[in-house]
Amino acid sequence: MTAPTDRYAVVGNPVAHSRSPFIHARFAEQTGQALHYERLLAPLDAFGETVRRFAAEGGRGCNITVPFKFEATALAAHRTPRAALAQAANVLRFDAGGWLADNTDGIGLVRDIQRNAGVDLAGRAVLLVGAGGAGAGVLGPLLDARPARVTVANRTPDKAQALVSRHAALATRHGVALSACSLEDAGRGFDVVLNASASSLAGAAVPVGGDALRPGALAVDLMYGPGARPFLQWAAEHDATGRDGLGMLVEQAAEAFWLWRGVRPDTAPVLAEVRRRVDAGLP
Repeated sequence: MTAPTDRYAVVGNPVAHSRSPFIHARFAEQTGQALHYERLLAPLDAFGETVRRFAAEGGRGCNITVPFKFEATALAAHRTPRAALAQAANVLRFDAGGWLADNTDGIGLVRDIQRNAGVDLAGRAVLLVGAGGAGAGVLGPLLDARPARVTVANRTPDKAQALVSRHAALATRHGVALSACSLEDAGRGFDVVLNASASSLAGAAVPVGGDALRPGALAVDLMYGPGARPFLQWAAEHDATGRDGLGMLVEQAAEAFWLWRGVRPDTAPVLAEVRRRVDAGLP
C-alpha cells in the first residue's frame, strides 16, 4: 500500500512569494518523506480560523510568516522554550495532545552564519538591528552561540530594552554582555551586523552608519532577493562581507522539517538550488 501523504503549509499574508513549498518538496524527495506542502493566504482578521480549518481538514503542521508570528503562539497549548522567549512562532505542529509552537528562525540564522558562512559567533561583538518579530525570533539562539556582546539597536529604544530585558537571564547564563540602544547610538566596530529591521522590506536606507562595521565584518540582512541588495552593497562599500537571508530561510525550514518528521535533511544542495533560482529570477 502507498503511504498516505501528509499535508503541511505556509500561512501568511502575502504568501504567494514564499519559497517554502519548493524547499520542503526538495527535503521530502531527499529524505523519502511522503508529504505535500502548500501556501495558505490567511485574511488579516482570520488567521486563527484559517489554521484551524487546515488542521481540521487533515493538515499536520504549518509554517507561519508575516504578519502572524505573534498570533501563532496563542493557538498552541505548548511552546518550546525558544518560542516562549521570543513570544512569537513560525512553526506549528498539530499534535493530538495539544498543538506545539516553535520558533526556528534564530537557529536557522545561527546555523547559516556558522556552518554556511563559516563564521564562529563565539567571542564576537554582534549588532542586532531591529527589535520587532524578526529580532525577537533570533536573539535567543544568538545568545546561545555565546558571542562576547550583543547590542540591540532599534528606532524605538524602549522596544529594544524590553526585548533585552526578556533575554537578560539567558545572556547572564552564557556570559554575554547584552544591551539596548537607539539606532543613532548603535556604536562602531562590530564583527557581525544583523539587519532584522523592516528597512529592506520597505526599500529604506540601511538604518545604521558604516562605522558599525569593522573591516572584514560579516553583515547579514534577514531579507533576500532584490530587497536585500542595497544592504549588501552597503556592506561591500564598507569592506565587509555581505550575506542575505536565503541561507537562514533554508536552515530554519530544515529545523521545522525535523520538528515535523524527525528527519534532518541536508541543506547544502537545497540552498545551492534555491540560490540559483533566485539569481536567475525564477519563482
